[in-house]
Amino acid sequence: MGTGTGTGTETGPGRGRDRDGDGDGWGWGWDRDGDRTGIGTGTRTRTRTRTGTGCSPVLQAARGYARSVTKNRKDIPSHLDDLPPTMLKKDYANLPIMNSVDDVVKRLLSLEMASQREKLKVKTQQLVEKVRRSPNDNGSFEVQVAILTAKIRTLEEHLQRHPKDKRNRRFMLMGLDRRRKMLGYLRRVNYSTFENTCTQLGIQYSPPQPYARRLTKRWMVKKALCIKVFQEKQKLQAAERLRKRREWQARAKAAREQQEKQVQEKQAQEGTPV
Repeated sequence: MGTGTGTGTETGPGRGRDRDGDGDGWGWGWDRDGDRTGIGTGTRTRTRTRTGTGCSPVLQAARGYARSVTKNRKDIPSHLDDLPPTMLKKDYANLPIMNSVDDVVKRLLSLEMASQREKLKVKTQQLVEKVRRSPNDNGSFEVQVAILTAKIRTLEEHLQRHPKDKRNRRFMLMGLDRRRKMLGYLRRVNYSTFENTCTQLGIQYSPPQPYARRLTKRWMVKKALCIKVFQEKQKLQAAERLRKRREWQARAKAAREQQEKQVQEKQAQEGTPV
């Protein structure tokens, strides 16, 4: 898109026209002034001048179309924002020596300098403390629901920033399904615990819809045929089952008689009246 002038010197073997006429393709090298310098070598000076535009309007438009556009991403709120930055990490929170260390060390070991993984550990511990049955409870259904809730919320925030991440979307759906099953079990077994868990963790539980199959003529005919086949099979197997039952009853009766006979013989040998 402008004007430029370049000058260069090129030195090398002067391969070109066969100036000496011996048929080998090599000849004398020549300077710009026409002086012969020697066989197979030469020095040439080139001057290039370029004038005009750098690219066409079509190419400029294409480059402008292909230029990346910076999107203004909104700040997505996180469930880790309520953690105070002065709180210590989970591994250093209960150490007695932390009361006597310097402020700089406390800041380095606080959540202000912590990664998201370490913040997630602290958040998970807080959720577990809300629903655990005792200080030593680490595996009850309520604790597992709290751990899954922290992971699910982290994955939800990640998918809001990266909606095409199918791998983590699959993990989130698997966690939701597992948590739904656990909450359904708590709802059937202990409703008060289920209600307290949902309240403390801020979970809105929706029971699954009952399965309803659409009745069609083809499905009803198929079901009637299956029932008829099952009944015919039961009739064919009834005689065999009756024979096996009578054999088992006969063996059990023989075993009882044998046992009673052995008891009578033993009592007779000991001299006790029967």
